[in-house]
Amino acid sequence: MNTRDLQAFVEVVDSGSMVRAADKLHLTQPGLTRRVQNLETTLGVALLDRQSKPLKPTGAGKEVYALARAVLRGVDDLMAVAAPNGVPAGELKIGVPPFLSDLALQEPIDRLRAAFPRLTLRVTAAWSPALLERAVRAEVDAAVVMMPTAFALPESVTATLLAVQPTLIVASRSLALPRTGRKGGGAPRLTLAELARYPWVLNQDGCGMRSALSRALGSASLSFDVAVEAFGSELQLSLVARGVGMGVVTPSALAASPHRDALQIVEAPEFSGGLNVWLVHGTLPGRLVRPLAVLRDALAEALAPTDSRSVATAAPPSQA
Repeated sequence: MNTRDLQAFVEVVDSGSMVRAADKLHLTQPGLTRRVQNLETTLGVALLDRQSKPLKPTGAGKEVYALARAVLRGVDDLMAVAAPNGVPAGELKIGVPPFLSDLALQEPIDRLRAAFPRLTLRVTAAWSPALLERAVRAEVDAAVVMMPTAFALPESVTATLLAVQPTLIVASRSLALPRTGRKGGGAPRLTLAELARYPWVLNQDGCGMRSALSRALGSASLSFDVAVEAFGSELQLSLVARGVGMGVVTPSALAASPHRDALQIVEAPEFSGGLNVWLVHGTLPGRLVRPLAVLRDALAEALAPTDSRSVATAAPPSQA
């Protein structure tokens, strides 16, 4: 059995497409197809449901996929033993939520590349529930996920708490919202019922912050109107700043946004939307233990609160 055939099949399942898999492996599509067919001939079973879009493994294909990944990991470990000076090589596949790829991934990647230049880092972005599933199924070596503080992670993964991200509700300063404090000079404060009256600019379903808002309103038997579903915090905050709707954001994203001066933080005592940021992974091959430790520490530092990320940056501008 050829390990290249196993690699081709695994990449097709991971990509859900012959075209994308061929591109990642630098093969022609006919060449990739031949490798998958060679494996099916060797095993005597169909491994792919070729009628599904995206491509999915058959029942037998799911079992072969899990075993093939284990075989390929073993081959990577074997190669690592023979690596010059014991320097880890091969691939490290991690999954991250969009907020992390926008704000906190550059320094960790630079540090990882400097420490392990022979290691190829493959980063994919998705919402946290999907990333957690991929980590459980070992489709990625590790994943960073944002989950509500009360969420229980599966016992099958090893989890390290990287940070706790508060969740802020923001609105355009042009909105005349009721204010607290003496002479109405404090921050706007709204009940859940009042929040439900406004339209919202949010990520698609699956986003941890949107889920936290949905749970809070749902527990009060309230619904909310999504004016715009938009991917990416900068686009969302630009729409919120123009008064399209309310938004939900992490303090770090708000502090880094060029739209922050046009936004105001809305106090909502009934809404507690804090999210835990976890690094999760299954059993790691030996060659990835040190690289993942470096990545873990760098991510924890990147996510640590600093003065530059303080929510005070969203305070009203001083009046001259």
